[in-house]
Amino acid sequence: MASNKLQITYRKPGRLLNPASGYLTGYTHTLNPYAGCAFACTYCYVRRLPVALFHQKEWGTWVDVKENAPHLLEKELRRAKQKGKVTIFMSSSTDPYQPLEVQTQLSRSLLEVMAKNKPDFLFVQTRSPLITRDIDLLLELKDRLCVSITIETDLEQVRKTLSPAAPPLAARMKTLARLKQAGLPAQAAISPLLPFSEQFPQLLKEVVDWVCLDDFFRGDGAQGKRTEKLGIKSLYQQLGYEDWYTPDKFTEVCALFQKVFDEHRVLISQQGFMPFGIG
Repeated sequence: MASNKLQITYRKPGRLLNPASGYLTGYTHTLNPYAGCAFACTYCYVRRLPVALFHQKEWGTWVDVKENAPHLLEKELRRAKQKGKVTIFMSSSTDPYQPLEVQTQLSRSLLEVMAKNKPDFLFVQTRSPLITRDIDLLLELKDRLCVSITIETDLEQVRKTLSPAAPPLAARMKTLARLKQAGLPAQAAISPLLPFSEQFPQLLKEVVDWVCLDDFFRGDGAQGKRTEKLGIKSLYQQLGYEDWYTPDKFTEVCALFQKVFDEHRVLISQQGFMPFGIG
């Protein structure tokens, strides 16, 4: 998708920290700096959620920027911590480091707030190399942090077909290496699992200490029904990977990764996205 087609709107949210539920029940709150996502992955489960369906524009063509977010987070975080532990998932329905973040620095400003008034745990989920810009702030949260980099495959043909606007795979591998070099706790999120080469597990072992595996049938929140409505199966057929679009393939893939990583370094589905999930 060309960047000049992206519709950007600035909105003042009623609140920034939202109660976590469902797949993220291990968290007290979710934190989404944006609504919408320019990466526009074809399989994104958010396409079937109200935030996307009610917007009435094609997913990936619009992004809402949440104004006054740092000030709002500062107040909400202080209140939340007075009530007990605060564990935050950033982000559940957008990518906090999508291209617009280069200009807005919104996610960075939220990290600055959390570095001063630390939550009990922060999970940062992204597929963008831009996160390395904020290594200085992430290091301040190091003891209560997990950075999760989505890298679903090592095959560029697959990436270009299913998520053409997402960052190239080589850049994401370099991002994982930089995070590891900085001493930050980071995982490779093979989520959702896409067709990959036999070398993929070994390639990841060189840049990360553990991985999280998830697929459409476990991770879309509806046993694969949301993904089915997006027509992803037909894209697999076009690529010649029909045998990968089955729940049984997940078991086979887990066994492959457990041959390369220690068994306790291969986290499954929800386990890999929970607070302190690395044990």
